[in-house]
Amino acid sequence: MKLNQLAFRNIFRRKRRTFITAFSVAFGVMLSVTFTGTGDYTYTNMIDTGAKMGMGHVTIEPLEYQNKPTLDKRLQKTNEILQQTRALDAIASAVPRIMGQAMFASANKNVGGAFIAINPELESANNNLFIKSLVEGKMFTSDSKRGIVVGSKLAKKLRLKLGKKLVYTTTDVHGEIISHIARVTGIFHAGVDAIDGNMVLMPLKSTQHALGYTADEVSLIAVLIHDQRQANLARDLIRTLPSVQGYAVLSWHETQPDLAGMIAMDKSMNYISQILVGLLIAAGIFNTMLMGVLERKHEFGMMMAVGLSPSTLFRLVMVECFWLALLGLMLGIIITAPWYYFLYHYGIDLSAGMGNDFTYGGVLIDPLFKARLFPESIMFILGSVFTLAMLAGAYPAWKAGRTPPIESLKTI
Repeated sequence: MKLNQLAFRNIFRRKRRTFITAFSVAFGVMLSVTFTGTGDYTYTNMIDTGAKMGMGHVTIEPLEYQNKPTLDKRLQKTNEILQQTRALDAIASAVPRIMGQAMFASANKNVGGAFIAINPELESANNNLFIKSLVEGKMFTSDSKRGIVVGSKLAKKLRLKLGKKLVYTTTDVHGEIISHIARVTGIFHAGVDAIDGNMVLMPLKSTQHALGYTADEVSLIAVLIHDQRQANLARDLIRTLPSVQGYAVLSWHETQPDLAGMIAMDKSMNYISQILVGLLIAAGIFNTMLMGVLERKHEFGMMMAVGLSPSTLFRLVMVECFWLALLGLMLGIIITAPWYYFLYHYGIDLSAGMGNDFTYGGVLIDPLFKARLFPESIMFILGSVFTLAMLAGAYPAWKAGRTPPIESLKTI
């Protein structure tokens, strides 16, 4: 207890130096929270958005579908797979989908594109980006035979409006070319040119009939989970289900390798930035503690002359470093809390500097600069800053314990 009191008094001998160092630690905490929080928010937002664009956080699909996604590859016994998958606690939703390529033609023009056949009774704005992005009209019903929802740019290319006819041409399960007429019931605007200009939604039931699928066959099942960080765990759990044996179960890392690669690279840059911030914090504490030790060299010599052991002096300086780090962390929490609250609830609008392209790797991103910290991120920041501070104080503490008492007394 006396060692703590002595250490606490010592760090306030030079109040200005102590508070400058503490505020440098606090500022480092704020920077770390900003870097980590914006990363956690941005990565989660991108991954969740990408999952809602078709494949899910986890995808159940036929073998080799990822390498060559053709309509002759299909899942069977879909209802059994859905029932077993939805029973898992980590699963938010699991929806059957048919995905393929087609030619779309109106009275004015034809263009190539892609379609996703969905059951609107199972899909909502929570698991489907296109439903969330509906700007005109409405979704077709599950029993609709000719309903279709198109992207805003595709509608502009083909000069389509609500109620207009659209002819789509594709190949069925046997490789035969088929054509069907649909009528536009809605238009969506996702904000990604590649999506809005090429994608349409079609009713699952009528698409199954047109392609020659049975009522229990689809291209894939998109599984969405509550927490994207558990994607690999959810994938491994699904792989143990009896109904998926013989099929491929992939996480978003495998179905969206470009997105996974960009996030990994961005995380690496984020880590480098945080390492630099940590070095600045450590340098500030190292400087403060070393200056304090050098200024008190004769004092330490006197202590050792009257019987204080080198290990006790080492502990004394380390306790001083502990209190300095703790003070910096407390100030860091005080000045970071309102900043984080602002970023979490409001954010900073960066849309003016991004133009009209709010995409990254083909995935829609939020133009708001916001932050979200996971519990483990908070513990990592506080633990890392505290550990760096203690490591920075180790050499000055060792230096204090190595003070020669006789030589130090000569300087008095």
